[in-house]
Amino acid sequence: MQAQTFSILANVVKERSGLALTPDKAYLFDTRLMAVARRWSLDSVDALANRIYAQPNDLQINDVVQAMTTNESLFFRDTKPFTLFVETMLPALKKVRAARRHIRIWSAASSAGQEAYSLAMLIKDHEAEFQGWTFEIVGTDLCQQMVDHAKTGLYSQFEIHRGLPDSMLHKYFAQAGDHWQISQQIRNMVRFQTGNLLHSLSSLGQFDIVFCRNVLIYFDVATKGKVLDAVARQMPDDGYLVLGGAETVLGVSKSFMPMPDHPGLYAKRRFDAGKAAVH
Repeated sequence: MQAQTFSILANVVKERSGLALTPDKAYLFDTRLMAVARRWSLDSVDALANRIYAQPNDLQINDVVQAMTTNESLFFRDTKPFTLFVETMLPALKKVRAARRHIRIWSAASSAGQEAYSLAMLIKDHEAEFQGWTFEIVGTDLCQQMVDHAKTGLYSQFEIHRGLPDSMLHKYFAQAGDHWQISQQIRNMVRFQTGNLLHSLSSLGQFDIVFCRNVLIYFDVATKGKVLDAVARQMPDDGYLVLGGAETVLGVSKSFMPMPDHPGLYAKRRFDAGKAAVH
């Protein structure tokens, strides 16, 4: 791969997705973009980069960005965030949302939907404690293909056996040939749509809980800060943010603060007359 090719493609990917790729990751362009080049009747990744540079085409650029975006996801990934969801976040919100009885949850970078559906299944398991309440779960992802996959609620044997407890499989899935279909009842609890964390988030509305896990690790510090500040604007002062185990707000954004004894869980920081005040 030519050095110019890496520069062109890395700049395009960062501008559109925030993904910051360093030269040591140049091999990813070769392994992931050859199929994209062929789709556009080009014989190399270098030719694809040159075409994008000379004649920018949104469809080609989207193909590149989606091919380079990591879509790793599994049910109940890392376990701890879901324990905190049931034992910490929901009980606290049950008290402060008693008058409204409505909770909105956002699964950002939701990939094929496993995280959003995991949350929906947990809510369903605890529905007796929330009689008369409504929950809205929104899953967004940059990749249209992933959004379409999530909407089907259809998963392969491989996907099913990555984190899904047998109890949840038997309760909420039905076998469909070589795949498993999540129940319509659970699918109805989640709405999936495309979304870019680098663009305006205002149309999504306010969320009481935001899961934005294992996304920031792909961004540079400046982009991380912008994304976290934008997410904060979509949350009330008593909202919760969940990040991945390798992610933190420290030294990145002043919009959130870590919650003591709850790794990965963050509370929104309140600002009063220009001075930070914790709650």
